[in-house]
Amino acid sequence: MTCPICSKQTQYAFRPFCSKRCADQDLGKWLNGTYATPSDDPEDVEKAQEAINQAPHGLH
Repeated sequence: MTCPICSKQTQYAFRPFCSKRCADQDLGKWLNGTYATPSDDPEDVEKAQEAINQAPHGLH
């Protein structure tokens, strides 16, 4: 099995990645929304707007 980030051979301790570095890169992609799927669903837009409006002052 190869690492989905760099294509090197995976290491058991970090599967499915080859190293902590690649595992951390993948986590960063999840956290910053790189893997998010865009949606045009009106309900999703409303939920996102509500979340922005409910965020503590200074965070939006």
